[in-house]
Amino acid sequence: MTPAPAIHPSILNADQAHLADELDRVADADGLHVDVMDNHFVPNHFGGPSLVETVTAHTDLPVDAHLMIENADRWAPTYAEAGATIVTTHIEATAAPFRLADELHRLGAGAGIALRPTTPLSAVEHLLGRIDLLLLMTVEPGFGGQSFIEAMLPKIERARRLVSEEGLELRIQIDGGVTARTIERAAEAGAGVFVAGSAVYRADDAPAAIARLRDLAAAHAH
Repeated sequence: MTPAPAIHPSILNADQAHLADELDRVADADGLHVDVMDNHFVPNHFGGPSLVETVTAHTDLPVDAHLMIENADRWAPTYAEAGATIVTTHIEATAAPFRLADELHRLGAGAGIALRPTTPLSAVEHLLGRIDLLLLMTVEPGFGGQSFIEAMLPKIERARRLVSEEGLELRIQIDGGVTARTIERAAEAGAGVFVAGSAVYRADDAPAAIARLRDLAAAHAH
């Protein structure tokens, strides 16, 4: 049975000065997405293990930490220890992904792998049986508020076919430009976990925005 679509608001788009209130606004979500950027792998700086600790202390929702950082092998276990439910690193910045997945699992966290828009699926095909989440970036990583890259839809479809052919439990997450308009096509293509930033945090009624996105995804699920 296909799991229900999951909406993970990105706290990158939250008011950081009132983070506790911002987390309460999205308590109806299925998980929380914490971006971490080092100003090297991407041209922006945000987050760290202490932010994950703060978020996990305030919510019972699963927390996925998306590490847009260099030397991911070295730092990813720290985020598992900080309480992240799943830690996702970029294949472009992970030297030993098999070993890292094993280490994250040993620490009790899920292991995710992310791909930039131009990185082909062939870079991670051999890893799919060892990870829990495949994150396909649908914008260039580094900044919120970007528009969904339509050319990523065939990539999502190919990823879904690979996962289905192998009979894997692996979930496909997309991050970037998720709106009420784009979530339908992404769900049809095969995505199941949707990182939503502006679409949730800029809404007057965040719970209603989350519910609408979830319903739209469910109605168009692959």
